[in-house]
Amino acid sequence: MLERIERALVACNRWLLIVLLLAMACIVFANVVLRYTTGDSIVWAEEVARHMMIWVTFLGAGLVLRFGGHVAIDNLHRSVSTRAARVLRTIVVVGIAGFCVFMTYFSVLYAWATRFQTTAATDIPISYIYLAMPVGFALMLVHLLFVARNYITAGDYAQSEEMNADAAASI
Repeated sequence: MLERIERALVACNRWLLIVLLLAMACIVFANVVLRYTTGDSIVWAEEVARHMMIWVTFLGAGLVLRFGGHVAIDNLHRSVSTRAARVLRTIVVVGIAGFCVFMTYFSVLYAWATRFQTTAATDIPISYIYLAMPVGFALMLVHLLFVARNYITAGDYAQSEEMNADAAASI
């Protein structure tokens, strides 16, 4: 049951990122074409694309964490004994989890504080954009909890045919 929930979460997270990136690319492309063909641009295009990029960044951070794509220094836990490596990886997981909880809480407060401010072009509340932070950090915590056990015991991240941190780092 938990594995099915995990697969659904990863699939939904990926598809949401794909849709947001596609929409952002279409908006920017349309704006560039209009600017060069008519001399006018879409007033709200840059603002909406920027806000989508913020959401993509925070929603994608959890997937990147899950597959080991964030910058990490792993020389120490690879050079010590197995038991000491597990202790170090446990400290890392607890530290990341604590950071995610801390950031989720304070970013909710920050989003709440900006609920009456609006954006210039679209006149939507700024808090809608800032909600990307608590959603992203909470999602990162969930992804961390799904991979923590395997990471602590074996030092491995989740495996994916589409996402491979080692292959990406070697490009």
